[in-house]
Amino acid sequence: MHFIGGLTLALVFQPAHVMEDHNYPLAEKGGVIEDDPLSHQLKTTCNFGTKSRFLTWYSGGLNHQIEHHLFPNICHVHYRDIAPIVRKTAEEFGLPYRSSTTFLDAVRLHTQQLRQLGRSEGAIA
Repeated sequence: MHFIGGLTLALVFQPAHVMEDHNYPLAEKGGVIEDDPLSHQLKTTCNFGTKSRFLTWYSGGLNHQIEHHLFPNICHVHYRDIAPIVRKTAEEFGLPYRSSTTFLDAVRLHTQQLRQLGRSEGAIA
């Protein structure tokens, strides 16, 4: 039970936060990050598998990580409806909105990113 639960959580959380095109800002002295919290979320998070009703149900909407972080008090059943509004608003402000990968593509890209980060040229200083 713990193995399956842990694997499921890892397969949902990791691809949403560790991808090759994400921004990995370093905090300035005192732990300050330049971006406001909402911009930061858009730059460091992505959605995946959002067309899969099963994945949305199974993960409790966590495949809609952007909407989950921006609107933590909204029930996940509404994420699919608010996603186009969030995407349009992000575009208006020149912020990224990553939501095009399938679940398997997200896992593959995440694995590639881990491989890159494990090499000296990809390591974050």
